Amino acid sequence: MLDLGGKTAIVTGAGQGIGREISLLLAEHGADIAAVDINVDASAETASLVKGKGRDSLALKCDVSDSKDVDGCITKIVDWKGAVHILVNNAGITRDNILLRMNDSEWHSVLNVNLTGTFNLTRAVSKYMIRQRFGRIVNISSVIGIMGNAGQSNYAASKAGIIGLTRSVAKELAGRNVTANAIAPGFIETPMTASLGEDRKKMMMDMIPLGRFGTGKDVANVVLFLVSDLGSYVTGQVINCDGGMIMA
Repeated sequence: MLDLGGKTAIVTGAGQGIGREISLLLAEHGADIAAVDINVDASAETASLVKGKGRDSLALKCDVSDSKDVDGCITKIVDWKGAVHILVNNAGITRDNILLRMNDSEWHSVLNVNLTGTFNLTRAVSKYMIRQRFGRIVNISSVIGIMGNAGQSNYAASKAGIIGLTRSVAKELAGRNVTANAIAPGFIETPMTASLGEDRKKMMMDMIPLGRFGTGKDVANVVLFLVSDLGSYVTGQVINCDGGMIMA
């Protein structure tokens, strides 16, 4: 039920962190991986790690906010494997600032990468999934898109927008056996959280009933479920991967 053999998966933001963990886990279960990232050296490193697991991989540099760049990237992937079965929209950035000090660039850059980037990839890939009558789309949102956060109005708006986009796509494509779901990670272990002071870490930890930060592998495990046969009857859903931080 978890066998992804014969499947081609696109993972954006694959060069590090959660994107790399997703790429490696899907490869472990048989998928070939198109590792897409704005940093081609990082995506090449991920592709090399995927090949080390015995799967084929293609590293591509792509600005997900540029629809022409995205279309060209998808054409290369289809030429490479002939099909796209799985899309994981993980690429994202932050440009934090309080509302009154947030400038136009900070607002637009986050919306363009996080939300428009997800739209661009989904639109470009969906026509192939519709033709083959199969597809699995997973969009990485955030608990911040559900609860909001001071100093992150741009990020929260982009991640909330991903949820609305996901549900609309799920309704449009369900008749062609294409599912679309979102994952909302909570506090995930990153270099940023590692550098936090102990008081800040304790405050964050007190919000998590399970008593630990999540890992990239925790998020990757949910992706694996959703793109495998185990998740074939799940679509239009938002799955919180947050240690119980939000229970609503």
